[in-house]
Amino acid sequence: MPSTLPVGEAAPQDGALPEAAVATVGERPFGFYVHVPFCTVRCGYCDFNTYTAFELGDSRGASRATYAEAAIDEIRLARKVIGHRDVAVSTVFFGGGTPTLLPPGDLAAVVRAIDDEFGLAADAEVTTESNPDSVTATGLELLRAGGINRISFGMQSAVPDVLRVLDRTHDPARVPAVVGWARQAGFEQVSLDLIYGTPGESLEQWRTSVESALSLAPDHVSAYALIVEEGTALARRVSRGELPLPGDDDLADKYELADELLADAGLDWYEVSNWARDPGSWCRHNVGYWQGADWWGVGPGAHSHLGGTRWWNVKHPSAYADRLASGVSPAAAREVLDDETRRVERVLLESRLVTGLPLSTLDGPGRAALTGLVRDGLIGDDFTDVSVGQVASATSPVDTPVLVLTRRGRLLADAVVRALLP
Repeated sequence: MPSTLPVGEAAPQDGALPEAAVATVGERPFGFYVHVPFCTVRCGYCDFNTYTAFELGDSRGASRATYAEAAIDEIRLARKVIGHRDVAVSTVFFGGGTPTLLPPGDLAAVVRAIDDEFGLAADAEVTTESNPDSVTATGLELLRAGGINRISFGMQSAVPDVLRVLDRTHDPARVPAVVGWARQAGFEQVSLDLIYGTPGESLEQWRTSVESALSLAPDHVSAYALIVEEGTALARRVSRGELPLPGDDDLADKYELADELLADAGLDWYEVSNWARDPGSWCRHNVGYWQGADWWGVGPGAHSHLGGTRWWNVKHPSAYADRLASGVSPAAAREVLDDETRRVERVLLESRLVTGLPLSTLDGPGRAALTGLVRDGLIGDDFTDVSVGQVASATSPVDTPVLVLTRRGRLLADAVVRALLP
């Protein structure tokens, strides 16, 4: 089943936000996340809000042919809610699902609507996720011409047996082709997504995947440990004893191997699971999430954040489109974050970044934990100012003492957070 939504409090039907939230628009980077919920097949490990074609009818918003219209309706609603406030959009991110199952012209129309309603910053980063078997050379050219300048391919693995366990449908031999097509089309940034810890995957198979990705000279690599989510097909196979789960030591070995190989190839970590050739290749949209920026989430089940108010849309594409067609906000519920919740979230997220967590974010018990974390080799011991690539935090200036995770600390990031938030 698709992922569940939080409970929260009722959201106003007109989408109105607290005045205090709207008043802060423009103080932080502002982006759009556009959720495209369609997939050719549903991967056994996925618990995202996605649907295959046979699960949905042809109603507006549930059909690929009309989905862009509903998304554009929500972009226009966002303009009404935010009102006259002038805020340029610094990032757009199409996620899913598989956004490139929509025609390139539809994705371009959504980008154009964002530009028409808000205006894209001159250096806006516009990303789409894509599966290697969902694009063509011509389609990539059309996407680039439509304003999308960054693409992230879901490579996941270079080993056919591993891809089969994940229910991925592409041939790994296609990945070099699509990367080459993206370069030829003029994409400024090309990223590859990898997954490690698939049941049955060996360390050497993981090495093959990382080295295969690096052979394509990507600007950015994401490498995430597989999480077997309850209720997924993969979880059922594991519970029946059909597939063995890897142990913590296996996952740690694979993370360390990836970090070594990526660093040797000139890609440095900037977030626990993300590496880039230089700060200009960081995914700025995701950095916005980690640094508490503002974003409007378009699409069924999409989450948004603006000035300390967070809300999320109804899940089903038909219900989502019906609300918009009726002039009603698709928001299902929302929550207004208090100061302590926002502080806790800063610790959870900013501690994962190479730019570090400002020590000023910590309370007394959190500061008291620093000595032990240094002693255990989980954080650096100098707390020097960090200004990597001058990528400033959305919530505090860069020039402030910060803590930064060591490699060992990245492996045990959850333990670090528990120590900082006792």
